Amino acid sequence: MKSNKSKPKRHISIRVKISLLLLAAIMMAIFICWGINKFFLSDYYQAEKVKTIQATYAYMNTSQMRSTMEKGSLTEEEYFAIDRVCELNSVVVNVYNTNVEGIYATNNRWDNILKNVLQEYLYPMKRYQIQMLEKQDNYSITTLYDPSMNTSYLDLFGNLDNGYIILIRSNLESLQESVEIANKFLTYVGILTAVITMIVMYLVSGSFSRPIKKLAAIAKRMSDLDFDAKYPVRQNDEVGELGESINVLSEKLEKTISELKSANNELQSDIQNKIQIDEMRKDFLSNVTHELKTPIALIQGYAEGLKDNINEDPESREFYCDVIIDEAMKMNKMVKKLLTLNQIEFGKTPIEMGRFDLNALIQSVLSSTNILFQQKEVTVHYEAKENLYVWADEYLIEEVFTNYISNAVHHVSGANIIEVKVIQKDGIVRVAVYNTGERIPEEELDKIWIKFYKVDKARTREYGGSGIGLSIVKAIMDSHNQACGVVNHENGVEFWFELDAKPE
Repeated sequence: MKSNKSKPKRHISIRVKISLLLLAAIMMAIFICWGINKFFLSDYYQAEKVKTIQATYAYMNTSQMRSTMEKGSLTEEEYFAIDRVCELNSVVVNVYNTNVEGIYATNNRWDNILKNVLQEYLYPMKRYQIQMLEKQDNYSITTLYDPSMNTSYLDLFGNLDNGYIILIRSNLESLQESVEIANKFLTYVGILTAVITMIVMYLVSGSFSRPIKKLAAIAKRMSDLDFDAKYPVRQNDEVGELGESINVLSEKLEKTISELKSANNELQSDIQNKIQIDEMRKDFLSNVTHELKTPIALIQGYAEGLKDNINEDPESREFYCDVIIDEAMKMNKMVKKLLTLNQIEFGKTPIEMGRFDLNALIQSVLSSTNILFQQKEVTVHYEAKENLYVWADEYLIEEVFTNYISNAVHHVSGANIIEVKVIQKDGIVRVAVYNTGERIPEEELDKIWIKFYKVDKARTREYGGSGIGLSIVKAIMDSHNQACGVVNHENGVEFWFELDAKPE
């Protein structure tokens, strides 16, 4: 059976790509230079040598030089001047009079050689391979190959304006050798340049790849719904513009996800409310009637007692009034809680989803409740963690946690310990509040979330409880589509609720 898992793609960093691209460009440039040298440098060099030979001819054909040669002998200074021109232009020059007698020769060695060549030009014997390049009125320029020497030359053969014969020669073999040396040197330089450039570019390209890697890391954090990461825009270029766009995208995504979470919770709450609305209305009327029956009866009885002057002493009347006020306050408190619960259950309390630090909320509630801990001599255990962000309505979650803490304070006994635990797993955060004391009967665990339900009615009545606090907790967690619950332990009870650490 074939596996559906695809093989991971090999990753080539942009740093390596830039280095290889530059190396390829350099190698291509070197190859082009080598090719130009190989195929065009010889022709270019030959064309330049033709210009050089023509310039030498023009110099030798000046009136001053002609007059000097017509005298029949040259002074040492004149020889030096001609030799200097020949040396600068890398040519040899022989001049003969009309009787083919030597007037000037660059040196004796070339005098003998060029006399033979001159004979070939005057009386062709086909001892050499001659190819015409350019022909003018007074001279012609040719290439001459000497088989005996296996050497090629560039010659200018012709006459000066005074009729003297002139033969100017430049060696072409040095050109071929120069081209080969130049190409070989260019090859070595190219390899060395490519290696050095590769190393330098690999080091320099880090300055380009680092901001891109940082942007990739920020994008990865954004994919995990961490919108706190921002790119520090320093450079005024394309990377800077991309970083600015990433920052704007992060802000818009966070805002959009918050709005979507709120809209999603509102939609789910509306669906649930439409199904449960009739049943909730019946339960509400029934429970309110039951809970208000006792305080109303007490208020009525004590008010009638005051009216009938059953006890005329001031202390009795004050006691009657205190009972009436106390019961009225309890009724008022219960009605407010009922209204809050009713608004949550009917979806009239908007759920404003946002991302906040759960650790900061827990510390704030514990700090505000510290006076109650001191009054009951309660020891609180809570290990503060680093910033822990969740998605929920911060105000309502504070109400849930406050209810849990208040419930724990009222029921703690024995070792008088309250412990708050935060457990994070698979994108879900669980907050648990444990207090030492009496366990809740197992058969009662599912009923404590029902409005007005009291496990220990006497104790609840003692601290003024109405049995609505846990119902509010349940309603809030249902409005968030999150779970809550209670667990009995050996020496106490633990209440818990869960929140999203990241959205679905």
